[in-house]
Amino acid sequence: MRIVMILVALAALSGCTRWAMNSHLNNANRAYAQGDCDAVMYNLSKVDRESRARRYVQPEVSMLRGQCLERQKLYLDAAQTYEFIISQYPYSEYAFRAQARLDTLRQLGHGNAAPPAAPRPAPL
Repeated sequence: MRIVMILVALAALSGCTRWAMNSHLNNANRAYAQGDCDAVMYNLSKVDRESRARRYVQPEVSMLRGQCLERQKLYLDAAQTYEFIISQYPYSEYAFRAQARLDTLRQLGHGNAAPPAAPRPAPL
């Protein structure tokens, strides 16, 4: 009987975590629609903390984060976020959307960032 009660309690707790994560994601989307990127970032950080065991949520969170960075005119950061999505989740819907955002940024002249610096050994 105890085992059944423990299993029920664990199932209820995992359901609460998922509900809270979805609630924060919904709040982030709502804040994005209202143009409040500070609230978006705050809610996305809550989602990140609650979704560590649920990696399938990460592309959606990163996509919304990239869109908010674009809205704040942080184009390089947004482009790097989109590149992260493409490299980590290449076959997801969000990878295709991230590629489209990158193409748009390049067409608008915001994707011409300098290549990353090449490491060199220190002079002796």
